[in-house]
Amino acid sequence: MLRDLFIGLSKNQLLNAAAKNYGLKLGAQNVVAGTTIEETIESIKELNRFGISATVDNLGEFVFKEEEATEAKLQILNVIQAIHDHQVDAHISLKPTQVGLDIDFDFCLENVREIVAKAAQYDMFVNIDMEDSSHMDATLKLVDLLSADYENVGTVIQAYLHDAQNQVEKYQHMRIRLVKGAYKEPADIAYQNKSEIDANYIRIIEWHLLNGKFTSIATHDHDIINHVKQFVKEHSITNDKFEIQMLYGFRRDMQLQLAKEGYNFCTYVPFGKDWYGYFMRRLAERPQNLTLVFKQVFNKKTNTILGVAAGAFLVGRLSKGKDKKDKR
Repeated sequence: MLRDLFIGLSKNQLLNAAAKNYGLKLGAQNVVAGTTIEETIESIKELNRFGISATVDNLGEFVFKEEEATEAKLQILNVIQAIHDHQVDAHISLKPTQVGLDIDFDFCLENVREIVAKAAQYDMFVNIDMEDSSHMDATLKLVDLLSADYENVGTVIQAYLHDAQNQVEKYQHMRIRLVKGAYKEPADIAYQNKSEIDANYIRIIEWHLLNGKFTSIATHDHDIINHVKQFVKEHSITNDKFEIQMLYGFRRDMQLQLAKEGYNFCTYVPFGKDWYGYFMRRLAERPQNLTLVFKQVFNKKTNTILGVAAGAFLVGRLSKGKDKKDKR
């Protein structure tokens, strides 16, 4: 129920708009690296100082107009240039829907191609993020077309999908980020039980560590991380074959400790004002994340905002149910 709540909140455009206007004044800066490229570069420099690299996400939701997608593309191109100019240790993560996937496939392809080509000039990696299952086939088609011409492209495989193992094997030649999954998917394509998801996550991590090019293991789950540490030790897998990823603002002490232990560590660094949908999906992905950031992120005001948002969502759901009942 809590997972469904956060996913529903992430899709609420009214709450997204309100958070965009007011959220960073209410404490969201603890999970967003900045609202501008300049602020974000400074945040990356601070991470680099502790031996932590970054993957940078220009936040954006609900892009259905070409001018908005073009604006997002230009912003990402500017980020690539800034990373190069400042010589920080960072690469790019992007969501295809932000640059036009919901508008037109070919339009999106050209936008992503321009981004990948620009990054390739600076030997910079571009990770094409995976969204919900309705976008999966088109996203993988983007990856297939772009990887035919560029080597600096990778994508994300979600462990809750029944087809995750097949995807891992298909893309073993790429740098791949492995995640549990953050969207609500039907039982015919995705595991619904946490223990099944965790077991599949461990399976695909182990397989890719043994057979893949480079594995990014994106999780805050210390049990999974401890399992990985033991697995790589037992199989003599060197640190240059994998990295551990966490989100900016989450489990900061553990991020620093893993980097100090000598593991390749990468922080997922989101920036911009459009933080709300991103953050709600992180809570949906693992509700325990709410506990992890409670002391770091929430003050009295943000707790109030979250409570109002949750209440608004539930009232909306109840109202829809009442409307349907009245129409019967």
